[in-house]
Amino acid sequence: MTQARKRLGRDVLRETFYRVAEPVATSETRGAWLRGWRLMAIDGFELDLPDSAENAAEFGYAGNDQTRSAFPKARVVAVVECGSHAFVDAEVGPWKQSEKAMAASLLPSISSDWLLLADRGFYSFAAFSAAAQTGVALCRRAPTQLSLPVLQVLSDGTYLSALVDPRLRGRQREDLLQEAQSGAKPDPAAAHVVRIVEYDVPDRDGGELICLITTITEPEAASAAELAAAYHQRWEEEAANGQLKTVLRGPGKVLRSKSPDLVHQEIWAYLLVHYAINSPICQAATGADIDPDRISFLRTLNTVRRTATGTAAVPP
Repeated sequence: MTQARKRLGRDVLRETFYRVAEPVATSETRGAWLRGWRLMAIDGFELDLPDSAENAAEFGYAGNDQTRSAFPKARVVAVVECGSHAFVDAEVGPWKQSEKAMAASLLPSISSDWLLLADRGFYSFAAFSAAAQTGVALCRRAPTQLSLPVLQVLSDGTYLSALVDPRLRGRQREDLLQEAQSGAKPDPAAAHVVRIVEYDVPDRDGGELICLITTITEPEAASAAELAAAYHQRWEEEAANGQLKTVLRGPGKVLRSKSPDLVHQEIWAYLLVHYAINSPICQAATGADIDPDRISFLRTLNTVRRTATGTAAVPP
């Protein structure tokens, strides 16, 4: 089996994933939409790899020379459909590569009918600009220190603001803000007019103010409450990551592959199997008119395993 996997290489399962993976939810799937936008989220996770010299050279360790991780780590940044938990795109790279840099390679697959959700760790002006230029609707949490001037308070209490390239300062910045406040559309290479939704979470210690940046600037298109509820669907990606890492792979388990080519192959295989399980879950839930969250991933996985091991062409 190992020799056959070496002959197969790293790219075949990646190509298979890209030919197969696509959004699963239909217009009737619960929890999958905000009006006409399909709820999608982008996030990352890490996987422990066998401690071989080849894996260490390509993927590296977390931490530093004094406090490095026990195993080399691969970083995966992926796009997940919130309603179905299905991975529809991914990028695999070394641990030292930033999530924002890896997310940039996923932009070509974005569809204009998505509302793409992301946490504050994915924000930079360059990353926001690149995503906005694809035509997708964006909703992401603002970093704590980001300056968000109030240009206009809207009817629902949200307000328009401007994201300005941080390299522009002084007079250039003031001119862009005045241009945006006048209702003109600034050069997207320099600034973006956005809508800000602020709300608090009272049941957390001391309360927590959450500030969302969205390209949906009209309250009539999506209310503040709708956008806040949609943003919290981003946690469905965390659920999908946990399904793959803890339920499918097994808690605390290290991948089996001792060479980088086989590591890539194994990760794409996990993404494919995860997709193959969540697709029928979503279809079944849609047919029963329930949220796909109501169907257990673990129980479905066990059912699939009992079936597959009796008909597989090779030993499990």
